[in-house]
Amino acid sequence: MMKHLIFASCLLTGSFAGSLGLNINDEDVEVRATVDMSAAIGNGINYLIETSYLHTEEDNLFKVGFGATNTLKGADGLRLTLGLEGVFGDDYAAMPLFCQASLRLPFDDDIPATSFTTRIDYAPSVLSFSDAEKYLEYRFEADMEVIQSIHLYAGYRNIDTDYETYDYNLNDSWYGGLRWGF
Repeated sequence: MMKHLIFASCLLTGSFAGSLGLNINDEDVEVRATVDMSAAIGNGINYLIETSYLHTEEDNLFKVGFGATNTLKGADGLRLTLGLEGVFGDDYAAMPLFCQASLRLPFDDDIPATSFTTRIDYAPSVLSFSDAEKYLEYRFEADMEVIQSIHLYAGYRNIDTDYETYDYNLNDSWYGGLRWGF
């Protein structure tokens, strides 16, 4: 069943994505896709639609969000993304705000493009629904473009889904992955 869900997610999101990624560890698998809407809007800011599906041993989490990305003036290689997303678990729903910062290291052409990214998603109780009390997620990733448009990355994620009656850490793990940009 899990293989069918992953395959269907790849087909559905891969058809429209500006990038498609898969990351794994011993216990979890996550499929992530991003659609870049910049060409349709065309004002110099990148507007992104992001989706992801995380399957853990105990729960599943589906996310879909919208964000805007731009470079910061005076900070070469630094990109900042701000946005809003919907998070849906088995008995859980939230609408966290997110902030992501990505720094591309200033290497010369002999070294592949390398970047570091950090992200935080937070929904207080007013943006948490169903049995949810709050939602907090943070990630750190290191990424290297090993072949044109193919990236290898490694990272750490912590997803804390607090319910009204108890606190539950959905995921706290290291992972590795492959991302294809097109």
